[in-house]
Amino acid sequence: MENSDFFVGIAQQALWVTALASAPILIPALVAGLLLGMIQAATSINEQTLTFVPKLIVVAAMLAIFGGSILMLIADFTREVFERIPEVLGT
Repeated sequence: MENSDFFVGIAQQALWVTALASAPILIPALVAGLLLGMIQAATSINEQTLTFVPKLIVVAAMLAIFGGSILMLIADFTREVFERIPEVLGT
């Protein structure tokens, strides 16, 4: 039973790390898409590239700003999982 609790804990932590790693990219892209959609609705401009290019720029900017911290978060999680392997094996 101890191993199953360990794996459930790792799965929960993995989901949390995934949410923390994706939020700095997804939330600004969502806000940019919402604002651009409102502008398109107000002006009746239905050009697809009008929403794609600004969202692409926002995502690239967020990756440039938060990319290092996202990689450190994922690397720390991976290091922690590998350090806990002997615990699971019982050595």
